[in-house]
Amino acid sequence: MSLIKTQIESVIIGKQEAVELALTAFLARGHVLLEDLPGTGKTTLAKTMARSLGSDFKRIQFTPDLMPSDITGMNFYNTRTGEFEFRPGPVLTNVLLADEINRTTPRTQSALLEAMEEKQVTVDGVTRPLQQPFLVLATQNPVESEGTFPLPLAQQDRFLLRIKLGYPAKADEATILQKHAFGDPVAALAPVLSRAQVLQVQDMTQHVHLEEALVQYILDFVEATRQSEVVALALSPRASIGMVKAAKALALLKGRDYVLPDDIKLLCLPVFAHRIKLKQAEKYKGWQAEDFLNQLLTTIPLALKERQPKDRQQ
Repeated sequence: MSLIKTQIESVIIGKQEAVELALTAFLARGHVLLEDLPGTGKTTLAKTMARSLGSDFKRIQFTPDLMPSDITGMNFYNTRTGEFEFRPGPVLTNVLLADEINRTTPRTQSALLEAMEEKQVTVDGVTRPLQQPFLVLATQNPVESEGTFPLPLAQQDRFLLRIKLGYPAKADEATILQKHAFGDPVAALAPVLSRAQVLQVQDMTQHVHLEEALVQYILDFVEATRQSEVVALALSPRASIGMVKAAKALALLKGRDYVLPDDIKLLCLPVFAHRIKLKQAEKYKGWQAEDFLNQLLTTIPLALKERQPKDRQQ
């Protein structure tokens, strides 16, 4: 996996943490919400991941007039054969970029729900499994609100991670100008792994060891959000399951067969922040979900036994 990470970072300059998180979601069979300003490399990241992982890539530009059938596909009548035929939609791919997902109606947004959670689509009563691996990278602009439809909470909860790319540093942007101004570095990339190899690596994540103390730490964290008086919508069991999957995937990405406390702390905001809703009074005070989670990171104790050298060799 280090070769894949290195290749992606050769195109996505100066965003090592974002690349690491995106690959973590892919290994954990999760989905990513990319929330950032236009032109920061969200589409390039999706294309680079698909090319490096030997996977098919498709893009949907979400607009107010987009229909659910534009995502899932539809049955059309073939006049030559006199039969209805299925025309697959762009969701039947490996890596799907849902660009500006908050610019379409909730009815169309919900067309992704079954695909993201169940890895299948149903059209006219017929259910079709999606290709594997399957990853949705959805983008939205956090600044512009005119002509947008906020993502339903049910759909936000189906994204394993929320990632923010941000503007590059000045030195990194100079490198970006050299590589991207007069060429397409993505087109020159070669797959590092085949689809079959990718599926094998994804299966390996479930064998990564997670200490019982770390499981209790995650449960304590989730329970603290449910007991807090400032939280209107706390973390669900899907959030704690997502943290376990993401922590194991991140450990594997870093070349380990066990999870460290730092893995969970690094993933805390990307996995949890978009799932929590604070009470309106707290928002008026300028408090965000990230502030609340950072406070929990400093107050919830973690009792973890030191791993023995023999454990590291297993």
